[in-house]
Amino acid sequence: MKKTFLLLVLIAMMILAACSMEAPGSESEDAGSGSESGGDYKIGFSVSTLNNPFFVTLSEGAEAKAKELGATISVVDAQDDAAKQASDVEDLIQQGVDLIMINPVDSEAVTAAVESANSADIPVITVDRSAAGGEVVSHIASDNVAGGEMAGEYLLELVGDGAQVAELEGVPGASAARERGEGFNKVAADSLDVVAKQTANFDRAEGLTVMENILQGNPDIKGVFAHNDEMALGALEAIEAAGKDITVVGFDATDDAVKAVEEGRLAGTVAQKPELIGQTAVEAAVKSLDGEEVEASIPVELELVKQ
Repeated sequence: MKKTFLLLVLIAMMILAACSMEAPGSESEDAGSGSESGGDYKIGFSVSTLNNPFFVTLSEGAEAKAKELGATISVVDAQDDAAKQASDVEDLIQQGVDLIMINPVDSEAVTAAVESANSADIPVITVDRSAAGGEVVSHIASDNVAGGEMAGEYLLELVGDGAQVAELEGVPGASAARERGEGFNKVAADSLDVVAKQTANFDRAEGLTVMENILQGNPDIKGVFAHNDEMALGALEAIEAAGKDITVVGFDATDDAVKAVEEGRLAGTVAQKPELIGQTAVEAAVKSLDGEEVEASIPVELELVKQ
């Protein structure tokens, strides 16, 4: 009888112990269910150069949006050096970032870096300039061809049919330079006389020097289209120093360029909205990491800033 009583007590204790174990809805079952989108994401952003106000604004837009969404972003400056950009991307891969955004120095040269990220199963988004190869989740940029056409049509309106003009080209190999030139020359081919075409690498100092050389050989130039505002402002310095009256149109609508337009010195500039490009890129990055479908190409609208 005593043994039977002890056995019953033991069984009762076992039942109570089982009932005290975790029940549905307990804390451990719900753990991890409250994570927020973007909260733990680490995004790397390789920018072609932070020596250009356009890309400074673009990266600031990206950083602000990442903070808003709770993601962490690490911005690295390639300093307009394709080899450094490749090394920077490798560093981001080694850091184990969740996604890499790349604003290429050179669209062809960046292919190897994109492929390295692909091999590490790290998704890539290109920003402002595209990559010639590798797998990319999305490309966020303005329509540079349309922007080049917009600039060409405005320059034609100001200087007249058949006028002699010059074109200052961006970094050779950069998709933005190629596409802006393509758009401009769609207009210029039948309506303007492009007597000089030379690269100034998107740089203000080079724009000044190149324009000085062009003026020496082409004294009858009436207009200039520069693939970005930095070159346009450099060209403007050379033109003003030479005492010439030449119409200059740029591209990017940087603060300095808009000020020059307001002062009546620069005829116009195509506004790309770099802050919005940066914000849109981070939004696409977080959506992609959340498993949502992202468009392969996301355009950001353009507008012409003029006198």
